[in-house]
Amino acid sequence: MSFTARQDTKRSAFFRTPDWFRLPDWLTSQAPDFGHQATRVRSVERNIVLPTKGATIALLVWFLFFANWFDDVYTFREAVLLTVRLFFLIYIVVNLAAAIILAGMDELPFKLIREVVLVESVVDILFWAAMTVVTGGFDSMLYWVFLGLIVRNAVSIPVASTQMVLNFLLCACFVGAGLTEGAITGVEPEFSDETNEPYILRVAVLMLMTICCYGLQVLFDKQRRVNEEAVEFAQRQQQLQSAGRLAAEIAHQLKNPLGIINNAAFTLQRTVKEGKTITQQIQIIREEVERSDRIITELMGYARLVEGRVEKLDIAEELEQAILRVFPPAVKYEVKIHRDYSSALPPLLMQRMHLSEAFVNLLQNAREAMNGRGNIFVSARMGENYSVVVSVADDGPGIPRDKVGQIFEPYFTTKEKGTGLGLAIVKHNTELYGGTVQVESELGKGTRFMLQFPAKTAMKLRK
Repeated sequence: MSFTARQDTKRSAFFRTPDWFRLPDWLTSQAPDFGHQATRVRSVERNIVLPTKGATIALLVWFLFFANWFDDVYTFREAVLLTVRLFFLIYIVVNLAAAIILAGMDELPFKLIREVVLVESVVDILFWAAMTVVTGGFDSMLYWVFLGLIVRNAVSIPVASTQMVLNFLLCACFVGAGLTEGAITGVEPEFSDETNEPYILRVAVLMLMTICCYGLQVLFDKQRRVNEEAVEFAQRQQQLQSAGRLAAEIAHQLKNPLGIINNAAFTLQRTVKEGKTITQQIQIIREEVERSDRIITELMGYARLVEGRVEKLDIAEELEQAILRVFPPAVKYEVKIHRDYSSALPPLLMQRMHLSEAFVNLLQNAREAMNGRGNIFVSARMGENYSVVVSVADDGPGIPRDKVGQIFEPYFTTKEKGTGLGLAIVKHNTELYGGTVQVESELGKGTRFMLQFPAKTAMKLRK
């Protein structure tokens, strides 16, 4: 290993990132999948908010158009009231359209439903801010509606950035409504005055409620992911054990008759005269039996799945361990290793042996292709659909185009030394967990292998 690579390893070992640097990661909330979000919208927006809005709109019709609460308003305030009444009619139309869409949400794409909920939330904020203007501003009893809207946004809109923007917009609208009401009545609040401390307290409570709701969502989201990982952990462990038991049983049942056939063929070969055609045929039988025995022996390797244990693995740590195994510090390879690991990569639920074998074989393949001299580029990043993409590239001689499609076949090799099983193991261990392997290579320009591991998937048996 080169001096640079050893220095990188030492730096990663002795200069660990302080825990407080990871605070942004701890406070980051990942939106649940569309199915979970749809359940939230169905439970909150369609089953609770819509009926509540229906009753509220009925009360507001009486309050705005038939009650005598506003008979003594000033001329300028009456103009504001007329504007609020017009806004209320628009509010009814918007909510009627949203109700129709939410009623048929099971038949519509969720992206449309999500946009409808977002528009509905914005309209709610603006409408209740307008109502606050004509009902007392900072002293309005509708203040409690704003607290309810904050909770509603936190539940219905789990996307952190959107939720925070909406709730801070809500706080700003409440402040704007209070200031507007003060401008209309000619009594503008002085926030430095002790008598206006209740107004400041109300705004502070709204801000605090916004932050608390987000914090609770982060905690619930962390717990949800822990529960999902526990379920997937148990499923993968059970699947691996089932695969191991099945493979061991099949191998045991097939090896016994193959052994009998092989012994019989060997005995028959000794009893016939040399040079006869039957001797050649018997030799073919023995060779095929031996080849079948090797295949079954490989199948018995699945029995190790029973012994293994599924763990939550950190990609960066496993890559570093594989690099140390392939490029031990005691051996001075003239290889420079370039690392590029993204932060906050999701853990993988796998048996450590499987992931380690895949990384080690890729790195060994790169080292041997370059004859222990050159550059290796190792990277790990987030892929699509909550997956992890690991890339191992070298600047070696590359692979001929006509050979690229064969490199993952067992016992195929382009090197003078080697069993030809390394890349086959990489492909097998990756696909075992629902992953994929891709290779890009060009003669004279090196080779790049890309392993994509879904962070959430059911294990798949190779067919």
